[in-house]
Amino acid sequence: MSDFADYIDARIDRFRDELDEFLRIPSISTDAERAGDVRRCAEWVATHLEAAGIDEVEVIDTAGHPIVVGQRIVDADAPTLLVYGHYDVQPSEPDDLWTSPPFEPAVRDGRLYARGSADDKGQVHMHVKAVETRLGTGGLPTNLKLVIEGEEEVGSEHLGGFLREQAGRLSCDAVVISDTTMFASDLPCITMGLRGIVYMEVNVYGPAHDLHSGSYGGAVVNPANALAAILAGLRDDRGRATLPGYYDAVRDITDREKADLARLPFDAEALSADIGASELGGEEGYSTLERLWYRPTLDVNGLLSGYTGSGSKTVLPSKAMAKVSMRLVPDQDPDEVGDAFERRVRELAPVGVRVEIKRFHNGSPWVANPEHPIFEAAARALEAGFGTPPAMIREGGSIPIVPLFETLFDAPVLLVGFALPGCNAHAPDEWIDLGVYRKGIEALADLYDEVAAAL
Repeated sequence: MSDFADYIDARIDRFRDELDEFLRIPSISTDAERAGDVRRCAEWVATHLEAAGIDEVEVIDTAGHPIVVGQRIVDADAPTLLVYGHYDVQPSEPDDLWTSPPFEPAVRDGRLYARGSADDKGQVHMHVKAVETRLGTGGLPTNLKLVIEGEEEVGSEHLGGFLREQAGRLSCDAVVISDTTMFASDLPCITMGLRGIVYMEVNVYGPAHDLHSGSYGGAVVNPANALAAILAGLRDDRGRATLPGYYDAVRDITDREKADLARLPFDAEALSADIGASELGGEEGYSTLERLWYRPTLDVNGLLSGYTGSGSKTVLPSKAMAKVSMRLVPDQDPDEVGDAFERRVRELAPVGVRVEIKRFHNGSPWVANPEHPIFEAAARALEAGFGTPPAMIREGGSIPIVPLFETLFDAPVLLVGFALPGCNAHAPDEWIDLGVYRKGIEALADLYDEVAAAL
């Protein structure tokens, strides 16, 4: 057993108690009424970074929620790692679908259930404990900088400007982010690609106010019907988006990528059962993992129109709204996709209604350079911590800030995450596997030596 393992095992109960404290803070960045809790959470992170041994720690205000910055410089000539994560969490609703309260951590069957346990507080805390472990067993072989923000769940609105302003202070040789997944509890993973995102809202307006559906139905264009027709027209019967030029820049899946997918222990039926779906679906001609990692999407995320209370009310609604997201793959451009979406919606809108389209956050897709030595270094560290070589995977989700890190610091970004499939991030009963939490701390502690040697 390594010195790291001995140190961690002797203190794992304290680590867990601290994680529970972290998870009890309802740092919901989307809720203005929780701004005080978000700040309290930032201060909690700063206090525990200092306790772990980080020398210079600040809670820096932005126009939104605070960003926590810390560093420990051991040698001006040593390579520098920048660790990024976020302490804000998604809203917990619907709370009645949680087995235990979302901000009261509970352990069941080796899993720790709480909002933020997987995304991303649990993974941030693993980095904090890895730092403590290193400094408690002989020191760090690299310089270390940390940026832990409080707005990731609302699109990191102020992080980009902050990074540009602080680029000199935060300069580094590599960026490490743990906000992704493993393929299974016994198969660690390095994420080599992310999908981007474009998020839109479509509002369709008809009459000035709701109307009696008997007195006016059939004579007035119904905004709900119009919106339904627009949404139906955004996809064809093969599951493909009908936006002009949507697939022009999409890369073909290579034979090597297909071979890598074939080696993964993936069970589509198990996934279907795990999420409670009768069967899986999507774009024709592609496997489930190809659809999730290598193909773009267009999905309705929310709908609102007319009377939605209990019982019946015969109204013809005056307006209808839908929220739509598109997940993008290399080399799709978010701005170009947003423009194509607007053109297509207006083409589909019938006469008799007015359409307004709002754009929310965008994020570019990203793919890593697999030849960079940091990925081999990370593979060795993960094998040391988990006892098996990692798989190289992609992620269907988005981390919009990743491409900016890469270009701004001219440094590779290493995505090594510890959430598991079905962890319910963004949903009720979010959880993290406690065995993975323990092994991940050890792997991250070892990562510093491997990266120091590689860089």
